[in-house]
Amino acid sequence: MAVVESIENLVSARQLLQTSLEKSRTLASALDKMGPRLEEINQRLPSLEAAARSISIQQCAFSRIRDHVDRAIGPAVAVLKVFDTARELEKSLLSDPCSDLFDYLSVMNLLEEALKFLSDNCELAMKWLEGIFECVEDNAVTNDWCLLNVKKSLRILQELQVYEECARLEGGALSAAFRKLEIEFKRLLLENSVPLALDSLATSTAEQASVFASSSWPVPVIQKLQAIVQRLNSDNQLESCMSVYVDVQSSNAKHSLQALGLDYLEMSITKFDDVQSIEGYIDQWSKHLELAVKHVYELEHRLCNDVFKKIGSEVAMGCFSKIASQSGILAFLRFGKHVAESKKDPIKLLKLLDMFASLNNLRFDFNRLFGGEGCIKIKNQTRDLIRKIVDGACEIFWELPLQVELQRRSSPPSDGSVPKLISFVTCYCNQLLGDDYRPILTQVLVIHQSWKQEKSQEGLIPNQVHDIMKEIGLNLDGWSKAYEDISLSYLFMMNNHCHFRNLKGTKLGDMMGDSWLTAHEQYRDFYAVLYLKKSWQSLLAPLSQKGLTSLSGEDLVERLTTFNDAFDDCYKKQSNWIICNEILREKVCKHLVQAIIPVYMCYLQNFSLLVEQDANAGKYVKYSVQNLEKMLSSLFQQKLRRYGSIKQAHWIGKIKNFVTNQFHLTVTAI
Repeated sequence: MAVVESIENLVSARQLLQTSLEKSRTLASALDKMGPRLEEINQRLPSLEAAARSISIQQCAFSRIRDHVDRAIGPAVAVLKVFDTARELEKSLLSDPCSDLFDYLSVMNLLEEALKFLSDNCELAMKWLEGIFECVEDNAVTNDWCLLNVKKSLRILQELQVYEECARLEGGALSAAFRKLEIEFKRLLLENSVPLALDSLATSTAEQASVFASSSWPVPVIQKLQAIVQRLNSDNQLESCMSVYVDVQSSNAKHSLQALGLDYLEMSITKFDDVQSIEGYIDQWSKHLELAVKHVYELEHRLCNDVFKKIGSEVAMGCFSKIASQSGILAFLRFGKHVAESKKDPIKLLKLLDMFASLNNLRFDFNRLFGGEGCIKIKNQTRDLIRKIVDGACEIFWELPLQVELQRRSSPPSDGSVPKLISFVTCYCNQLLGDDYRPILTQVLVIHQSWKQEKSQEGLIPNQVHDIMKEIGLNLDGWSKAYEDISLSYLFMMNNHCHFRNLKGTKLGDMMGDSWLTAHEQYRDFYAVLYLKKSWQSLLAPLSQKGLTSLSGEDLVERLTTFNDAFDDCYKKQSNWIICNEILREKVCKHLVQAIIPVYMCYLQNFSLLVEQDANAGKYVKYSVQNLEKMLSSLFQQKLRRYGSIKQAHWIGKIKNFVTNQFHLTVTAI
C-alpha cells in the first residue's frame, strides 16, 4: 500500500514539472517578442513627457485667466446695470421741477449716487480687466481677437468712469438740472416777492402796521427755497443762488421804497446849504427811514434768515447786506451825511436833533439788522453819520450866544416892533427847552462830552439859554439907542419887554423865573408911560383951557389949526409904528383916547360957543370927536392884521429866512 502511494506521488510530481516547463518555454517566447516593443516604447517616452508638460502649463494659464475673468464679471455687470439706471434717471430730469420739486430733487440725488457708484465700480472693473490683459499678453494663450476685445472693454469702462464728470459739465444732465433748479428758485422768488404798500402805512393803525410788519412768505414756499438752497450748496453752486436771491429781493425792496418818492435822497449837494428849502425833506427822511427799517429791511432780514438758515447765518447776512445796500439804505445815510456837513445854521440844530432822535429810536433795529460782520459798511457809515450829527448839533448849540451877539450891529425895526431875531430866538429857545427837544439835546451833549472824555455837567442847556437871553438884552439896549425919535425908542422897548413878559407859562418863561418876568412887566409899563408922555402930552398944549375965554376967535382958530397940524404929523408918523401885542395895543390906544378925546371934546365945545357968530368957523374943525377917537383906536396895528391871516405862514417863513440869512452872513464873517 505504501509503495502504490509513493508511485502515484511521483507521477503527479512529474506532470507538474512538465507543466511548469511548458509555461517557462511560453514565457521565454513572449519575453523574446516584448523586447523590441519595449525598446520602441522607451524611444517614445521623451516626446510624451514633453506633451504632458505642455498640457499642464496651459491648464495653469487658463486657470489664472479664468480667475481674473470671474473677478471682473461682477463689477462689470454692476456697472452696466447702474449705467442703465442712470440713463433712466437722466430722462426723468428732463421734466420741469416746478411740477414736483421734492421728487425732482430726489431724482437728482439718486442720479448723483448712481454716477458715484458708476465711477467707483468702473475703476474696480478696469483693474481686473487690466490684469486679464497683462495675463493674456504674458502667457500668449490667446489670439489677437481676444486682446482687441479686452482693450475695447477697457476703453468703454474708461469712458464710463468720467461719465459723472461729463454730467456736471455745461450741457451735462446734472448741469442742466442745476440750471433748472436756479430757474425754479428765481420763479418762486418772483411769484412771492411783492412790493410793500408803504404809502398806506402812514394812515394805518398800530395793529395794522404790526400785522404788516409780520407778513412773510407761505411756509411751503420757504421749504422749497430752503431745499433748493441746500441742494445747490451741496454741489458748491451757492454763489449763483445767492446772486439770484440778491438781484430779485433788492429789486423788490427798491420798488417798495420808490413808492415813497425818494428822489430827494439824490439831490445836488449844493442844495443842502439852504436848510430852509430842505426842511420838509429832512422831516420826510426821518419818516421814510423808519418805514424802510421797520418794514422793508425787517422783512428782508427775516426772509434771508428763513431761506438760508440751514446753510448758516453768515450766508444770510451776506445776502441781506447786499440787498440793503443795493436797495437804498446807503442813500438814506448819504442824505443824512450831506445835511450834517452843510452850513452851520440855528434852524439846522433842530433838524439835526430830529435826525438824531430818529436814528436813536431805530438804534435797536439797526444793531439787530446791521450788526453782523456782513453789514460792516452800513454799520460804519451809520456810526459816522451819528458822529457828524452830534458834532454838528453841539457846535451850533455852543455858538448860539455868539451868533446873537453878532447881530447887535444890525438895525432895529423901523416900526418899533419886536425884531424878527427876538421872535425867532425866544421861539427857538422854547423849542430847545420843550419836551420834544430838551431830552434829545441833553443826550447829544452827554454823548459829545463822553467822546471828549469830559465829565458830564448838569444844567448845560439852561446855562446856555441864560447866556442867550443876556445877549438879547444887550442887543435891545443897543438897538433902542439907534432910534433918532426917542418916542419910537420907548415904544420899541415897551414892545420887547411886553414880548418877554408874555413868555410866562412857556418853557423859557418858567426857566427864567418869575422875577425875570416881573422885571419885564415893570419895564413894559415904565416905557409905556414914557412913550405916552413924550409922544402925545405936548400935543394937548394948544387945547389948554387956561385963558381960553380971553382969546379972540382968530386965536381959537389958530390953536385948533396948530393942534390939527401937530396931530396930523404925529398920526402920520406913528401910523407906521406897531405894537405887537394886541392887548397892549388896545391898552395904549385906550390911554390915548382917554388922554386926548376929553380935552379935544371940551375944546370943541368952548370953540363952538366962542365962535358961534362966525358962520365959517366949522370949516376949521378938521376932525369930529368920533373920527378922532376912531383914528386913535386904529393906531399901531400890525400889517398882518390889516391884510388878514392868510399871509401868516408866509410871514413866519420870512422871519425864518431873515434870521437864517443873518446867521449865514455872520458865519461867513467869522
